[in-house]
Amino acid sequence: MAYPLSATKLITYKQCPQAYSFKYERGLSSPSAFGSPKFGNALHGALADIYKDWNYAYPLPSLDWFAVCWQQHTGELTPAQIHEGWMALQLYYEKYVAPLPMIRKPLGVEAKLKASFQVNNIEFSLSGRYDRLDFTDDGLELIDYKTSKTIAPSNGIDLQLGLYYLILEQTYQKALQKLSLIYLRQGQKITFDVTPEHHQQVRELIGDMALKLRADQDWEPDVGGHCDRCGYQKYCPARSEKPEPLPEGTKRGRQVQLVLGL
Repeated sequence: MAYPLSATKLITYKQCPQAYSFKYERGLSSPSAFGSPKFGNALHGALADIYKDWNYAYPLPSLDWFAVCWQQHTGELTPAQIHEGWMALQLYYEKYVAPLPMIRKPLGVEAKLKASFQVNNIEFSLSGRYDRLDFTDDGLELIDYKTSKTIAPSNGIDLQLGLYYLILEQTYQKALQKLSLIYLRQGQKITFDVTPEHHQQVRELIGDMALKLRADQDWEPDVGGHCDRCGYQKYCPARSEKPEPLPEGTKRGRQVQLVLGL
């Protein structure tokens, strides 16, 4: 059975293998840092419908089309959220749709991706999801919509680029050229170019993880500023002189079935 990996898992592992083990190997839950997802889900759903259901026989949708799609996703929002979301969509329309001579139909909208990758005799199943995938003159471009109130550096962006490069190369036989983050509240787009280094970094990180899985599964803690925000501090020997035992019923850790190379 293949060992499942995602960008979130890789980012967690790179930050601290011990936290990765607590969360994914042992199945411990930690407090969530996120609030209600309803506002973000509504905006993502509206943008998905805007591109998925548009009649591409016509060059550009109108702002009325945006309004129709937005109204389909406002049922669980407060009046203030409805207004704020509509302001964000109008800003998106003015910056990224109205100036175009025509819009291209995306390769995909709100879709999941899967691929496989083998290293050190262990089969990994790679998975991810995207908001929109475009085929441009340069190659593939992933679009990720952000609904946060502030623009902050994206943690683990290099790993995301490398992982999606691996997955898209298998899925479409085309190379990922760039990943663009569109901050909907601010109307700002930040684009990252994909390099061979991103590809290599992910391969090396997965290889390191494979060695741990094959050997003693000793997930060493990595101490840093992230420790203050970690929900597993009371179990961690690097943060507590007398760490608490793991709760009863905690998983013993995944038994990985090796896929032997020929």
